Amino acid sequence: MPPKNLLLFIFVLTSYALFSQEDRITKKEVLQLLNSSDSCLYKSDYKNSLTFSRKALNFALQLNDNDLIARSYNTIAGNYEEIVEIDKALEYYDKSVYHFEKAFNDTLKAAVYNNIGNIYFYRKKDFEKGIQFYTKSVEISEKINNIYSIVLSKLNLTSLYFENNQYNQGIIHLDYVEKHQSYIRIIYVKSYFHILLGKKFQHLKQYEKAELNFKEAINIGEKNNSKIYLSDSYHDYSKFLFAIGKHQEAYTFLEKHQFLKNEIFDLEKIKNVKIIGMDIALDESKRELSAINKEKNLQSENLKKTKIIVSLILVFLMLMLFLLYILYRNNIFRKKINDFLEDKNEELKIAKEKAEEASKLKTQFISTISHELRTPLYGVVGITNMLSDEHKELADSPHLNSLKFSARYLLSLVNDLLQINKIEENKVVLENLTMNIYDEINMVSNSLSFIANRNKNKVVTIIDESIPDYLVGDKLRLSQILMNLVSNALKFTQNGEVIIKANLEKRDNTICFVKFEIEDTGVGIAEKDLSKIFDKFVQIDRKEDDYQGAGLGLSIVKKLVNLFKSEIFVESEEGRGTKFTFTIAFDADMSKVNEIINDIKVDLSSDMVYKVLVVEDNKINQMVTRKIMERNNFKTVIVDDGYAAMEALSKEQFDVILMDINMPLINGFDTTRLIRKKGITIPIIALTAFAKDEISEEAISAGMNDVLIKPFEPSKLIYSIETLVKRKMD
Repeated sequence: MPPKNLLLFIFVLTSYALFSQEDRITKKEVLQLLNSSDSCLYKSDYKNSLTFSRKALNFALQLNDNDLIARSYNTIAGNYEEIVEIDKALEYYDKSVYHFEKAFNDTLKAAVYNNIGNIYFYRKKDFEKGIQFYTKSVEISEKINNIYSIVLSKLNLTSLYFENNQYNQGIIHLDYVEKHQSYIRIIYVKSYFHILLGKKFQHLKQYEKAELNFKEAINIGEKNNSKIYLSDSYHDYSKFLFAIGKHQEAYTFLEKHQFLKNEIFDLEKIKNVKIIGMDIALDESKRELSAINKEKNLQSENLKKTKIIVSLILVFLMLMLFLLYILYRNNIFRKKINDFLEDKNEELKIAKEKAEEASKLKTQFISTISHELRTPLYGVVGITNMLSDEHKELADSPHLNSLKFSARYLLSLVNDLLQINKIEENKVVLENLTMNIYDEINMVSNSLSFIANRNKNKVVTIIDESIPDYLVGDKLRLSQILMNLVSNALKFTQNGEVIIKANLEKRDNTICFVKFEIEDTGVGIAEKDLSKIFDKFVQIDRKEDDYQGAGLGLSIVKKLVNLFKSEIFVESEEGRGTKFTFTIAFDADMSKVNEIINDIKVDLSSDMVYKVLVVEDNKINQMVTRKIMERNNFKTVIVDDGYAAMEALSKEQFDVILMDINMPLINGFDTTRLIRKKGITIPIIALTAFAKDEISEEAISAGMNDVLIKPFEPSKLIYSIETLVKRKMD
């Protein structure tokens, strides 16, 4: 089929699909899309809100329903208003007003005037124009006797006058609202109403009434997860607390306000919104082009009709003029298209540069937060080991064992959360360690007992006795999978039961296939949500309580199960509970088990006494490293920075140097370079919280001999010290 005919064929199929869809679309369905869009906007989910409103607009245009078209433009404008794209918001509000006028819908036209007033007041700080549009909204609402619309506009007028310190005028409008508060049907408007009452009573120095209203606004926002109005409530309440001298509480609510503000205006979220916005703008451009083509076709038809009534002589002349006109129009049209495409290309280029910059910032953030989390973890793990060693009576303590396990689990979780991109790129390699399934499951159960007790749940473990006592596999990854699934089950279950099962499904020579089941009697998951629970940053809406989390737990679980070359399955029913199932193959070859158990890399029987210089500025880490050295009978000298290390080296002889990287005055790399310039060849081991792949190259070029990432197993450090010292002696 020739290319032109193929395009024509595709166009015909597309047109048929559109007309078929148009036959099925009803006004009720478009209204449902708009309701979904408004719901997402209320929850600050701008991306999905714009997606729904874009679909609604396209269907409304197919139905040629001015009321639906105006509603769609109003919702799109509302999204742009919330992400502070003011000019675009005004553009779509103007379109909304135009179509509401054509639909003779004064109720919603008043609402749009109110929204435009919000832009001039809240965004542009143009009080006069804000009053002008609010007044228009009130006049239209009074004309049609819409009390709710009057109440909403007067609330905004109250806020405007309060902002401008004209409290007497504002209170006049607020008194009207107070008399008609029964007309307030939308919950976030009630929150807004109580904020303004709080400001009124604060101005009147009736502080007790003011505080009651601020707290009521916060209560409404927290109950209904209204992030925008809850953020405003926190902000205004913090200002009130400052005014009455409760500074500590004020700072607490100011921090809550800032946290919500950052969440609402997340850069990645705004970027996704702008991409959807570009699609909407492109739809608008296509519609404009379609209108141009229709206009051109109409003109062509008119010209054809004129040929009948003109003489044969004039026909030739008119035809030539018509052809020149078409060429002229086509040239203008082509120029407009070229200019439009050039503008879009420039916008895409800028968007690409911003995306690359955002990716760079994300990488920098991951590197920084990785260091900041691993540094205190080194102290936690080290002090836990110190407690175990110095207080032998605690060796069998379930609390200490749980603390050790939790620290180990937290380290594994931090590494996975901060390097989830490495998991996706298959850069995480599973370790082969000996484990006992019974011990691992019970450790998870004990570590999560506080969640179980809090929600009054019972945890039941059922472990198949035919599972061998010792298996080979990555027990940290297995624990992380179980920890995520069991903690989820406990959080979403109240006064119920969580069952952890492990059964030997089959055995193939030395390979044991163990089937794990995590089942709860909790709230369950809707069928429509089952397909997306394993996506990153997804949290399914719950009807019970507001469960917190990053939305990464199940995503990490799925990726870790995949690392074990397996799959995870979920069965759930709302109100009846949820069950997760997965099977992992472990090696039960006792020769491999014994080899791992007996693989002791450090010669703990060595009677050599080494003198160690520790260069570390963190006091807790100094204490932990000193204890590790003392347990192995090493002599230790500790200094706080690189210059102090140089001074110590000039006075004493050392066998090895343990060097931190991130230090004040001079970092570990530069300190190492100074040492090597002095001709000192002592082995230097970097102890750092930075990711190894980030610093290995610079560490080697600076003259370091090895790199260990905090927190680490003490045996690995001792092994590295003895290996490097003996190598130097040889």
